Amino acid sequence: MSLEDEITKAIAAHGMWKKWLRIAIDNGKAGANPVEVAKDDACPFGQWLYGSTISATARASADYTSVRKLHADFHKCAAKVLACVVQGQKAQADALMTGEYAQVSADLTSAMAKWKAAIGVVSAIPGSPPGTSEKY
Repeated sequence: MSLEDEITKAIAAHGMWKKWLRIAIDNGKAGANPVEVAKDDACPFGQWLYGSTISATARASADYTSVRKLHADFHKCAAKVLACVVQGQKAQADALMTGEYAQVSADLTSAMAKWKAAIGVVSAIPGSPPGTSEKY
C-alpha cells in the first residue's frame, strides 16, 4: 500500500476514535485498557509508522516527525479520556473530549493531510521517478 493510502486509511481510523470514546463515556465502560491505548505503536497506523516500510527520506521529513509526535499525543489523550471513564469521572472525560482531545485530534488529522499533500506534490513533479509517492 502506498504512503498516501496508509495516511488516508489512518485519517479514517483515527476519526472513528471520537465515536468510540463517546460511546465509552456514555456507557461508563472503557472497553479497553487505558495503558494499552496510550501506546502509539500498537494500532495499525502506529505499527506502520514505526515499521520498516517507510523510507529513510520520508522518516527524515518534518511532516513525518510532526505526525509521529501528534500520533503519540493523540494516544496519550485518548488514554486520559478512558482513564476518566474507568474512574467514573464522566464530566472530566467530557471536558477532555471537547478540549484537549478535540485539539489533538484536529492537529493530527491536519498534519496527516499536510503530509499526504506533500507526498502528492513530490510525485506530481515532472521528471519524478515513477512510484515516487510510494518510495517517499
